[in-house]
Amino acid sequence: MPLPRGARVSHSRNPSARATLPKLVLAGGVHYLLAARKSLATIIALLGSGIVLLAQEATPTATPTPSETAEEPIVITATRVDTPLDQSPASVSVIDSSEFEEKQIERVADALREVPGLSVVQTGAPGQLTSVFTRGLRSEHTQVLLDGIPINQGLQGAFNFADLTVDDIDRIEVVRGPQSTLYGPRAMAGAIQLFTKVGDGPPAFTLSEEGGTYATFREAFQTSGKIDQFDYSISASRLDTDNARPNNEYRNTAAVADVGWSPNTTLRIGSLLTYSVSETGDPNSIFDPRPIDHFLTERWLIGPHLDWQATDWWEHKLVLEYDHERQVNNPNQDGFVGPTRALFERTQLDYQNNLRATSWLTITSGLFYSRVNAGQERPFVSQAFGPQPTFVSDHTEQIGAFAQLTFQPLRDLIFVSGARVDHFNQFGDIGTWREAASYLVEKTDTTLHGSIATGFSPPSSQDKIFGGNFGLQPERDLGWDAGIEQRLWNKRVIIGTTYFHNDLSNLIGYSGEFATLNLGAARTQGVECELRARPFDRLELVATYTYLDAYTVGAADKEQLPGARLPRRPRNEFYASASYLWFHRLRTTFSAKFVNAREDIDFNSPQTPPPNFDVEDYSFANFAAEYEINRHLTLFGRVDNLTNEHYAEVYGFPALGRAAYGGVRVSF
Repeated sequence: MPLPRGARVSHSRNPSARATLPKLVLAGGVHYLLAARKSLATIIALLGSGIVLLAQEATPTATPTPSETAEEPIVITATRVDTPLDQSPASVSVIDSSEFEEKQIERVADALREVPGLSVVQTGAPGQLTSVFTRGLRSEHTQVLLDGIPINQGLQGAFNFADLTVDDIDRIEVVRGPQSTLYGPRAMAGAIQLFTKVGDGPPAFTLSEEGGTYATFREAFQTSGKIDQFDYSISASRLDTDNARPNNEYRNTAAVADVGWSPNTTLRIGSLLTYSVSETGDPNSIFDPRPIDHFLTERWLIGPHLDWQATDWWEHKLVLEYDHERQVNNPNQDGFVGPTRALFERTQLDYQNNLRATSWLTITSGLFYSRVNAGQERPFVSQAFGPQPTFVSDHTEQIGAFAQLTFQPLRDLIFVSGARVDHFNQFGDIGTWREAASYLVEKTDTTLHGSIATGFSPPSSQDKIFGGNFGLQPERDLGWDAGIEQRLWNKRVIIGTTYFHNDLSNLIGYSGEFATLNLGAARTQGVECELRARPFDRLELVATYTYLDAYTVGAADKEQLPGARLPRRPRNEFYASASYLWFHRLRTTFSAKFVNAREDIDFNSPQTPPPNFDVEDYSFANFAAEYEINRHLTLFGRVDNLTNEHYAEVYGFPALGRAAYGGVRVSF
């Protein structure tokens, strides 16, 4: 969904700037609308040719203290308009690119491990299926966006974070709680939005090379800048690793480009382009190893967009996007399905306009269209259980419209109210709504916020195809939260706590072999806590904690007993990190994660439905360091799983043991 491009890098906290900022939030109703492997050098040559590379300052550098700047970060995802972070009516966490550098994070999934309310679950080593559960809901219930474009893909409708790198990512905004009113399907649990960098200033160039344990090598390239009316930001990377188990090798090539033309200060015409190809061995679980399985995934996306500030009080945003995913699983040692080839293609059109009716009221509205074709060839599927199709496919179309009022009757009081309707070709219309508010107590620098909203998640192509039921209804959620954020010591210390509650209905599950039905209900509730502190200029501290109670309710189904905990959702998660800059040249960062009280489903049990069993707790610690030799040259290294913990985020799929990496970064 299109969002303000310029706002991604804007910051404003002074009263005069806030007076011109879109005045968020009370929303009235809405009038519903129906209706193989590529080399890094090749990518660099294709994307980076003709770009002039000039000097750039290198890291590490000391982060400005709160006393040195009065700016408050701006967030967009919670309301689709610019909002000061300390006035957001939703639960929002922000991770910027400086944290990627300090902790030497290379994949988005690893950055999300510090966010309260999120559980990152990786099926073994890097390259294997990686899911994110928001507030205990399923992975397909979280909408992932890149510069406003929904990028959940595949037959499942979820997003696999295994291959998503932080290349060219400026920051990540995570909004928890139902966001279907703003983002439609798949945002029932929340939204994770990635913002790419925008070229600004003289052209600059960075190249890095690293290597380490498990025969790991990674090369990365980044360049950005602005030449007259044209801006660009381009990144590419290549990762090769064998990981630890037989048939566990992983190869990933990724590239991102954001280019734009601004003939004047009110108009930008640009395009986002992404490409990735990954090849991985699939060793399966330690209980059923598969020594030759091979899986290839290729994705690309093109997203032309237009941002036009027609007047001081009216702006328009338009995105036309096409993306494509190809998967080949060959050989596939699954004795029933055998080798497969899957194809997913999607076209999306999104229009948004922001109308500042008065100094205290902004009306945000938009239209959305999506067309998806998904299919899978299974030429060797077994016919042992009766006739099975050798090709399955699904075609879905969606038209949506939404409206939101952002109302600010007082300087520090914000209300948001919105509604949306979506029409689907397979199951008709579905409506959602959202109410939210925040109040900033300036005297104590305290923010109170709360929201209540409905969300929905349509059945995925996988649910319909492999479950043999194209009459499934969308899963639904009624969720609410309330929280407080306290800033102390001139914003050197920020503490936040939020309570959340979700009631889910119409959940899709299996009632028998190869059959899916709307048969379940569940409830999730818990507390999210977050601490960010800078006791003095060169020390950064982060700590987050999540308590989650997630369980089924109602009658038993074939998947789980009533009252059973939802699988792979830990009851307690704790994360902490500390980063210190020594002598303005050496930065060291220590981070640790503890996960407690998880359960999984015992599918080997003869009992129907199968019972749960406890999965062992785990913890791990990472250490990273980088040393700036001069402004052009930096050395870096890290040790992951410092204590060599033996653990598995998914039962039977062990994570990597201790691993060390080191490299060099050159900047011009």
